[in-house]
Amino acid sequence: MGNPIAKFETSMGHFEAEIFVDKMPITGGNFARLVNEGFYDGLHFHRVIANFMNQFGCPHSKDPNSPQAGTGKSPHGAIEDEHPAEHRLSNEPGTLSMANAGPNSGSCQFFINTTHNAYLDYFSPGQSKHPVFGKVTSGMDVVNAINTTPTDARDRPKTPVKMLKVTIQE
Repeated sequence: MGNPIAKFETSMGHFEAEIFVDKMPITGGNFARLVNEGFYDGLHFHRVIANFMNQFGCPHSKDPNSPQAGTGKSPHGAIEDEHPAEHRLSNEPGTLSMANAGPNSGSCQFFINTTHNAYLDYFSPGQSKHPVFGKVTSGMDVVNAINTTPTDARDRPKTPVKMLKVTIQE
């Protein structure tokens, strides 16, 4: 049995990603649980930085103009950091990575890398540690289109990019 595939239906098109529950069971399992609960449906990408990443998953982003977008957490709280020595998954283009504000603070927000952000790897030197838990398998053109959408001074898309629905196929 392989890893589950997440299907993302956005206002700009759809893409799919393999979720690495085999290598990242805590982080991948947390994401799958939130998808199955419908948590991500109706949220907006709240931070998009060209040639870097697209961030998503804050519950406050139901309102794309909320000043709190980017500060919310999962109803289940934070998860333990997952840094397995045997699976060194780098923040390469198309990977899904857990956003956090420090050790053991990952929750529901994640980002999709649009360039190789190796300095964000949990096994790289430095403070920022973001575990990769999935990779886009189709629709990278949609991810890149989101990444080049015009943004405001807070890195929010000027025309909101909404996640209509996320589903998981086991």
